[in-house]
Order: sequence, then structure tokens, then C-alpha cells
Amino acid sequence: MSRQQRDALDAILRSAPRAETPPTPEEQREGFAAALARPAPEGVATRRTVLGGRPALELEPDTASGPGRLLYLHGGGYVVGSPATHAGLAGELARRAGLRTVSVDYRLAPEHPFPAAVDDGLAAYRELLSKGTDPRDLVLAGDSAGGGLGIATLLAAREAGLPQPAAVALFSPWADLTLAGGSIRSKEGADPIFTEADVRAYADLYVGAGDRAAPLASPVFADLAGLPPLLVQAGANEVLLDDAVRLAGRAGADDVEVTLEVGPGLPHVYQLHYGRLEEADAALDRAARFLTAHLGAGRPDADRLAPVR
Repeated sequence: MSRQQRDALDAILRSAPRAETPPTPEEQREGFAAALARPAPEGVATRRTVLGGRPALELEPDTASGPGRLLYLHGGGYVVGSPATHAGLAGELARRAGLRTVSVDYRLAPEHPFPAAVDDGLAAYRELLSKGTDPRDLVLAGDSAGGGLGIATLLAAREAGLPQPAAVALFSPWADLTLAGGSIRSKEGADPIFTEADVRAYADLYVGAGDRAAPLASPVFADLAGLPPLLVQAGANEVLLDDAVRLAGRAGADDVEVTLEVGPGLPHVYQLHYGRLEEADAALDRAARFLTAHLGAGRPDADRLAPVR
């Protein structure tokens, strides 16, 4: 990892839980917000709203045009994080894609354990559709736990008979709460943020004694047939690398169009370091192009719907 990359990580090292002396969930949330929160970028207006019965943050870039919408699900191990902590990341993706975006403040564990987050994700998705958003004009993105939650939301939508969105982009998805991936151990020395104990502490708070292999908790074990085109981006230096790799492999085996990108020398959700790391900016640009390229698929006016970049 370059010095620039390591320097960029300093801001988030304090936010990871430490199993030896675990802080309370509220202390973790405060530390996470203090370390990570960045405002929405210039040119992106924000407005508080409600979606699916939960608080949400609307982000509207001044470049937005057409009916395209993005639903964003933030990371934080299902325990920390909020639309406010991720306004910068979600706003950057929205700005680059030229898409009106809504980021949902889904309920967090341990106060609201699994499947509360999935229920909230599904409620938000359902309301977007019920208010007239054509699923062909809707894309989804999420990071870390929000990435796993994004897939779980679409699995729940499929079970409910709802149509799928046009495409999904995931940044370092946490997709296996059983921690069965080999990278949980093999990458521990390379990961500057998390250890196996850190990740397990989050899983304990979210699932507790429940079934951690349940498809809506760990989508790597799900049947992903029928899901939309999927982009998965991860860093080579993260303990959750195998979550991304196995999720992409599961999608491919289930006949889902999938693109997997692994950035050498990069950490968990390296896209958070936009404006500091060239790799982060390039990844967000690729994610934006991926999402907009799939907007309006199957519509007679599809070429007109997708922003020209």
C-alpha cells in the first residue's frame, strides 16, 4: 500500500470495534460518525425525507435529468452508520451518475436485530415502486453491510413478487455473516481496518443466536437467479475480500450478469477516499457508468434515458 493510501486510512481506523474492550453501540456510532462523515459534494442538494416508514436523505445533483433514481444503503456492520455519515460517498456516486438518490436510515442492531434492516430495505424499495418509479429506471448501490443488505433487499423483493431494478453496484459487500471466507484469516495481517474479531463482533450484535447462514443475512448462500446485472468492487487488502469474490461467483453460477473488480493494495470500501485516492475516484466513475448504462433497459426510449458521459 502506498503512503498516500495509508494516510487516507488514518481517518477511519478509530471507527473499527475492538473485541478486547468493546465500546457500546452508541460510542461506536459516535466514533464512526466523527471519523468518516463527509458532506455531500458541491452541486448536490440534500433534503431530509421519509421512505418506507424510515428517515431518509434525498441527494439531488444539479446534473440530474430524466427519470433515473438510485437507492443507496450505507455500510457500518448493521450497527453504525447513517445517511449522514455516507452523504459524501452516496453524493459522489449520485453526482457522477447524474441520478436523484435516496439513502435510507434503516434500523440498526443491537436494538433492532436481523431482519429489521432487510424489512426496512424492502419497505423503501416497495415505496419507490408504488410511487411510480419504473424498475427499469431504478438502480441500487451499497457499501459493506449495505452491500449485503442491498442483495438481501432484492431477494426479499423477489420473494414478494416485486420486479427487480435495472442494476446494482456494491462496494466491499459483507455477504457472509458466518465468516467462512478464507480471507477473514489470510488477509488479517494486510487489512489496516478490521480483524476477524471485529467482524464477528458486528455479526454477534446483528444476528445473535439466529441463523447466520440464512440467505437474507448471508447472500453468498442464496439462490441469486433473477437478480439484475451486478458490479462488485473490493480491495485486495481486506478480510472481506472473499465475500465479494464468492458473491460474484454465486451470481455467475446463477446466470446473473456480474462484473468483479479487485483493486490491488486497496482496503475495505476504498471508494470512501474519493478526492484522496485516484483509485477511489476511478472506481466511482466506473460504478456510475455501469449503473447509467443499464438504466431504461428494454424501453423504446432507453438511449434517451441514460446520461451521456
